[in-house]
Amino acid sequence: MGTTDSLAGYLRGRARWRLDRVQSADGGWNARCALALLDAASYAESLPDDDPLIAALKDAGCFGQYGVGDFEPGEAVAKLIDFWDSGEPWELLTAIPLVARGGSVPTRG
Repeated sequence: MGTTDSLAGYLRGRARWRLDRVQSADGGWNARCALALLDAASYAESLPDDDPLIAALKDAGCFGQYGVGDFEPGEAVAKLIDFWDSGEPWELLTAIPLVARGGSVPTRG
């Protein structure tokens, strides 16, 4: 499995998790999160493995120590992904390396 396939698979899995959540009065938030993650998964899958966004994820250790494993985010990145509800897919992929390196989760105004 290539890096983009691994990333897209992870994002789709988290989207399915969001769709399976039942929370009364969430105002469609879980659905928005799921749609944003599905959009990001489709975008990630369209990228070549040597795309600069993928290279930044590898450099940040999101694909293992040497950049050759499956996409395995740390706790902070997993939180960023799980709460992503809007924004362009490239914005999520750009935020992941920053958070993986210890940066704060970016906020959107």
